[in-house]
Amino acid sequence: MAKNPFQQAGSSSAITRPPSGSEVATDTLFRGIAYTCAALIVLLVAAILWQLGKEAAPAVGEYGLGFWTSTTWDVNKSEFGVLPEIWGTLYSSLLALLLGGIFGVAIAIFLTQDFIHHKLSLVFRTIVELLAAIPSVVYGLWGIYVLIPMIRPGAEWLHEHFSWIPWFGTSLSGPGLAPAALVLSIMILPTVAAISVDAFRRIPYKVKEAAYGMGTTKWEAILKVMLPTASSGILAALVLGFGRALGETMALAMLIGNANQISLSLFSPANTLASLLASSFPEASGIEVQALMYAALVLLLITFVVNVVGLGVQQYTVRKFEGKK
Repeated sequence: MAKNPFQQAGSSSAITRPPSGSEVATDTLFRGIAYTCAALIVLLVAAILWQLGKEAAPAVGEYGLGFWTSTTWDVNKSEFGVLPEIWGTLYSSLLALLLGGIFGVAIAIFLTQDFIHHKLSLVFRTIVELLAAIPSVVYGLWGIYVLIPMIRPGAEWLHEHFSWIPWFGTSLSGPGLAPAALVLSIMILPTVAAISVDAFRRIPYKVKEAAYGMGTTKWEAILKVMLPTASSGILAALVLGFGRALGETMALAMLIGNANQISLSLFSPANTLASLLASSFPEASGIEVQALMYAALVLLLITFVVNVVGLGVQQYTVRKFEGKK
């Protein structure tokens, strides 16, 4: 009789065997815990939506969609609108994503594409990730006492010579959109950089070797091969960074100026939905609390739409560059 190739040498037991009763029980228990945790997450989100919706229902009924388009937030007249806050939230977050995304991806390329020794890259990555451990209020204080005085001379020069350009139409006399966006870009930098580094490191080394074998230079291999291959992971990093920027509260409340206005100028004060909630809730009462709950629903909806759109773009990128269905 021919020898069974699936038997271990010197043993009568086969390498392949059906799972034992304890293994089946462990697997069933783990699946049950995983499904339970997933269900609890869904229930938690539903509970948050229910509570916010219940508190905001009177304001939703009274102000309707006009709440989205109104530019007035006057407690004395009971007139509330969040269009300036929506503008400030999206404007500051997009500026932060532009800066933090560019530098985050650049850091990831620097740390993964053999520009420095592997051990040294681990040190730099740890330093970048430590930025995420700094409290938001510390960023705000740093922005007030260091960043604003540092950029004010340049902002005044730009306003003096290029005031006809909408982005430099006002002077930086104190807190404003520019210092808020700069601090916000630093705050999302660790998220973008860390996930982008993981995206580059998941690429098999033979992909780079194949690119070099076809005669590409180092930068051609990075820009035309590595970046498209890692694009799905980079997009995930950008979506997470954008979500972090949309919900950031304390640093923005300290640096953006909390002015209820819409302006393209980088140096004018503005406001965001998160900073509006943080600054108004301690003294709010009555209809203002309901309006603030409505504003929280608006912020939650914007974040949800951003994540859904980002997921769609990521899936499209995966199908286009990685050939997955």
